Amino acid sequence: MAEVMASAAAGVMGSVIGKLGTMLTEKYKLAKDVERGIRFLQEELSTMDAVLQMLADKDDDQIDPLAKDWRSKVRELSYDIEDCIDRFMLNHSHGGSKANFVRKAMRKVKTLFEDGGIAEEIQELKSLVSEQSERGKRYYDINQCLAASAQPVLLDPRAPALFQEAMDLVGVDAPREEIIQLLKCEEQQHKVVSIYGIGGQGKTTLAMEVYHKITEVFDCRAFVSVSQTPDMKTLLRDILSQISKSNFDSSERMETDQQLIRTVRQRLMDKRYFILIDDIWSVSAWELLRSALPLNNNGSRIITTTRVKAVANSCCTGIAAQMYEAKPLNDDDSQRLFFKRLFFSSDDCHPDLRKVCSDILKKCSGLPLAIISIAGLLANRSKTLEVWNNVLRSISAAVDKDSPIDKMKRILLLSYFDLPHHLKSCLLYLSVFPEDFSIDCRELILLWVAEGLIPGQDRESMEQLGRSYLNELINRSLVQPTKVGVDGTNVKQCRVHDVILEFIVSKAVEDNFVTIWNGDGFSRNIYSSNKIRRLSIRNVNSAQAAKEIARTIKNGAHIRSINVYQSDSYLLRKHASEFLNSQVLRVLAIGGIFSECNLGHVKSFGQLKYLGAGLQLTEDAQKLQHLETLDLSWANLESIPTCITQLHKLVRLLVRSSVHLPDEIRNLQALEELSRVNLGIQSIKFIQGLGDLTNLKVLEIEWLCSIELRDMKDHKEACISTVSRLFSHLRELRVLESDPDATCLFNKASGRFKHPLPKACNQQTRISAFGQV
Repeated sequence: MAEVMASAAAGVMGSVIGKLGTMLTEKYKLAKDVERGIRFLQEELSTMDAVLQMLADKDDDQIDPLAKDWRSKVRELSYDIEDCIDRFMLNHSHGGSKANFVRKAMRKVKTLFEDGGIAEEIQELKSLVSEQSERGKRYYDINQCLAASAQPVLLDPRAPALFQEAMDLVGVDAPREEIIQLLKCEEQQHKVVSIYGIGGQGKTTLAMEVYHKITEVFDCRAFVSVSQTPDMKTLLRDILSQISKSNFDSSERMETDQQLIRTVRQRLMDKRYFILIDDIWSVSAWELLRSALPLNNNGSRIITTTRVKAVANSCCTGIAAQMYEAKPLNDDDSQRLFFKRLFFSSDDCHPDLRKVCSDILKKCSGLPLAIISIAGLLANRSKTLEVWNNVLRSISAAVDKDSPIDKMKRILLLSYFDLPHHLKSCLLYLSVFPEDFSIDCRELILLWVAEGLIPGQDRESMEQLGRSYLNELINRSLVQPTKVGVDGTNVKQCRVHDVILEFIVSKAVEDNFVTIWNGDGFSRNIYSSNKIRRLSIRNVNSAQAAKEIARTIKNGAHIRSINVYQSDSYLLRKHASEFLNSQVLRVLAIGGIFSECNLGHVKSFGQLKYLGAGLQLTEDAQKLQHLETLDLSWANLESIPTCITQLHKLVRLLVRSSVHLPDEIRNLQALEELSRVNLGIQSIKFIQGLGDLTNLKVLEIEWLCSIELRDMKDHKEACISTVSRLFSHLRELRVLESDPDATCLFNKASGRFKHPLPKACNQQTRISAFGQV
């Protein structure tokens, strides 16, 4: 919708205006004509930004096609201006303090030539901005725009409870028992129940309730979620991981689906198994999975869920099976779920609001996701009859005469329109994640910061603001919390319901906010720009696909982030150098172990702030001067080069416990999180330097003392001294493995400090208690 695109354009515009202001400071000593050009851009874009903010407040029907086209062109122009600024700032960066006189002189000469280039580029951008500015004035009068509130948002304690209620209690009991009865059989025959129904109706919730409720003895159990574009190798390996660890470990060497199917089938052949296969979208996906599940008449049970009745019918063909159509919630259960979000009990609802509540619930047609979404919208409104009647009128206009699934989408659209401007881009960014993906909340906030979606200059306050943004999305029921800390205020992991994700993806692609490769090609938007700004890559399992993606990336000078999921390592093994050629790249996040790749062949690292990939580091890593997060937990490394200690903005460093870290660790004074360090293999100099990291807040360690180390008094004393010093400022300390000797040392170190840590834990050996985790 137009508001979606307007808000995304407004988001990048704010970042551009701020950077133009930075260029006008004394640091950059610009030529007069360049400075005048930048001031012109800053003033014109500020005016355009006001129009974009007004557009974001209007519904789609209120915006004519010419204005939509103008908005799209302004968005792309904003991106291009920001890319120009970032290249300029990179070329004027003087590197580390060790740069010698000759290198500085050569850079200065080069910069003189480059300034001539930017003058021409600024002049061209001025012309384009002037053109769009005149077009905008033909459509709109500029009125005063209201600024969004920057008040911190706390997690609503009822939000996690709501999802727990939806998962475990509301309206589940009767259908759960009905399906359990369908699965029962006096004989040891193979039995299947396929649950089908529209998205948002609670099929997965119901299936999981049955899965956990059935307590019969089975030799093995497994649960997998298929999704619309399944990676069959990943699915089959997921089943193996749950039914046989030994077969799972050996499956890494299996290259084809057929090899994995044979392995799963052989493992289950003589077993009584219970398998839940969730969210099957096609008959072909079911048939491939069914070929791995032997029909052995040992009393095995299978539950499937799908939105497609034909798929449910296929699941039940040729075997003892039953189809079960998921039903909407009845009036009582709908009301219970609705009130749970808005009030602590139904008794707290004012009598004047009960009639409008009943009318709103009728519009939701008993769909749990629709009820939760509307409740999330109303939770942020005042509880008055006038306000709620206005919401009812909006819902009525949107959903009357629609099918149930269209009603669901319309209701999501209303929830989206109700978001403040600053949340829209953050919500759209969730489109980079695949279906059913468990999102680490800390990682998500760091990605938002790296992408420039959180305003501000101070990184710590930006992360706190990012946490507020996430809490607000959860409070509005657009994001589901899946793991919450024991204090109930800090969400650790979250996910997006697949129906909501479909909605987000459609808007992000339409806006050219994200481009997605999903197995068979790139997503395309309906507007004129072919430039890729953010790229999410999933399901790359062929050399031909890898070549096409690499060719696109190599020519993609405007790509700001690359996220890779569920893909074969071939993509990175053969094409790693293309991934880091863009001077405007801010994020590179790649899951998987790619030990053959290194950073030695790239041209420039530009603005990279977040690097999470299984890469081999070389001395070129010192170029990553903007890097804030370095996640090498996927990398099979023995050590990390000393040059990383020159990354003075590095805040978060994640490695495997087998990695030897540089002795000069004390140089990383910005570091706040370090994981996972085996103190037993680090040098004394490293351990002493670790104690000098006064900004360190989160530390995850192993403390396994070898026989040799037990005889090394200096090493022990260094560990005790360092841990003692760190206790004064750490917020969280995790000791993942330790032997009795190391635990004794830990207790000795902790005893030197009087004040308890907020969080401290040992996952294998009981240690002194410092609070709850």
